[in-house]
Amino acid sequence: MARWTAGLLLGASLAVAVPAARAAHGYALWGELKYPNGFSHFDYVNPQAPKGGELRLVSNLRTSTFDKYNPFTLRGSAPAYLSGLMFDSLLTGALDETGAAYGLLAEDVQAAPDGLSVTFRLRNTARFHNGDPVLAADVKFSFDTLLGPHTSPAYKTILADVAGLDVLGERMVRFRFKVPNRELPLTVGGIPIFSRQWGNQIDPATGQRKTFDKVVMDVPIGSGPYKIGPVKFGRDITYVRDPGYWARDLPVRRGTANFDRITVKIYKDSTARLEALKAGEFDLMRFFSAGDWARRVNGRKFDSGELVKGEFAHKLPTGFQSYVLNTRRKPLDDIRVREALGLALDYEWMNRQMFYGAYQRVRGLFGNTECAADGLPAPPELALLEAGREQLPPAVFGPMYAPPRTDGADSLRGNLRKAQALLREAGWTVQDGVLRNAQGQPLELEYLDSAETGARVVSPWIRNLQKLGVTLRFRPVDFALYQQRLRTFDFDIISINFQGTPNPGAEYADIFGSEAAKTPDSGNYAGLANPAVDRLIARMVGAATKPDFLAACRALDRAVAHSHVLIPQWSASTHRMAYNAWRLQRPADMPPYAQGESWAIDTWWAAPPRQD
Repeated sequence: MARWTAGLLLGASLAVAVPAARAAHGYALWGELKYPNGFSHFDYVNPQAPKGGELRLVSNLRTSTFDKYNPFTLRGSAPAYLSGLMFDSLLTGALDETGAAYGLLAEDVQAAPDGLSVTFRLRNTARFHNGDPVLAADVKFSFDTLLGPHTSPAYKTILADVAGLDVLGERMVRFRFKVPNRELPLTVGGIPIFSRQWGNQIDPATGQRKTFDKVVMDVPIGSGPYKIGPVKFGRDITYVRDPGYWARDLPVRRGTANFDRITVKIYKDSTARLEALKAGEFDLMRFFSAGDWARRVNGRKFDSGELVKGEFAHKLPTGFQSYVLNTRRKPLDDIRVREALGLALDYEWMNRQMFYGAYQRVRGLFGNTECAADGLPAPPELALLEAGREQLPPAVFGPMYAPPRTDGADSLRGNLRKAQALLREAGWTVQDGVLRNAQGQPLELEYLDSAETGARVVSPWIRNLQKLGVTLRFRPVDFALYQQRLRTFDFDIISINFQGTPNPGAEYADIFGSEAAKTPDSGNYAGLANPAVDRLIARMVGAATKPDFLAACRALDRAVAHSHVLIPQWSASTHRMAYNAWRLQRPADMPPYAQGESWAIDTWWAAPPRQD
């Protein structure tokens, strides 16, 4: 599950790219912006791409349908891609650089020299879909609403160091910060902005304006390039391009939003999606299953060249897709039990026998970025870790954690023997053929998933755990129930695909922070609550220089990895996508930091009709 923060933060922290005494057209983290003031368009787009045609997609969500148009409230499911297509933000990022963003709704930005505020001046051309101008009052309304009681608590975590927002004029706002923080200007620059008029009706039951949780099927009033068009509930939703989109000629938007219509189709399961692709019911699908990609993405339309398989290399962070162990529950509160469970996972066998060698093992939180820890802690990292020595596992002060292997000099048998020793140390012994603790309770756990297909992948791990006397039961549930149980942390083990970022920031307080651990619906599924980890996140977020930042994020990488709250899974270095080459055209190369199908949505265009 990708958390909303990946989009909110634009994949970056922030630093002033020009002297803070004057406003700038954008920001870069530790160096210069790639695109200078007055640039004409991003390098990876076709500025002459024709407008028109339709892009037909399949939903990238696990939900089988949607029941609301409001993507920010807690309950219910919104349609796929709605937020990115319908809501603009003050700043927007480029797909060929990291740690940078440029003005979208904001004409310019100015950070205070003391780092305690940032001011945005809105473009006087910015308009909502209903024709109203985007004003400072709308920015304040959006900010206040997202921090209100009816939205995800992740907003409150990510914006915890924002002291407030001041309206300085009709088109000027200033965000005030509690502490100097390089990340915060871009964080606030990335929040979605919506109109004060959205859901502005009187609730007959109260005689007052509806609260935000009651804004459910009201059509959003955003300022993005698309509006909601025809909808067939349970089947599909079509977004239609706004021909009068206010930002269509801005450098940051030129060559993007090329389709007149984007239709997102809904299917009940992966088999139905794959067969629909082969039948030509939609135009593009991203694949996450190595088995499907290797053996089942074929057929008549592929033979004719109408459908094409493409693997597009990227430079995105690997992220940290993992099995998540809920430390709120016994016996997962014992680090020795957690480490033993990880020793029973035979990744090398799985990659060879099940994944066709398509993946690489996840090794930490920040793979494929400068934040990835390696070897022994460098002195700056060690100094940060020493401050929490009493609260951190001793292994943190040694070499960086490496997932156990079963090839070369290592073997599954050897790993299982290490696991047995850890379990004995934790008080688990075999009694009458069953692994039990001192109270005679068996070691039984449940793996919660929302799809039957997950059983195939987890089965080898279950078999290896049985050799240790550990019972792991696979429990598939309806996705609505799955969401509810995640919100209340009612599970033992789940699998989550955490998206990576080259510039981690305050979002990690939502994933690993102590306050989030006790907040329902937060991103801290593991329940990690460690003051030393909290301090490392704070040092990472508040770093004033790049060396300080790297020391903090690498120390955090070590602290989380050696806590064994995550069992690393696998990642791919390419986006695997099948697409209709007769209906779609694309730029020659994918920008290095694009997110799969979002590249197609943003920059591809409709092919001219074939003359058959």
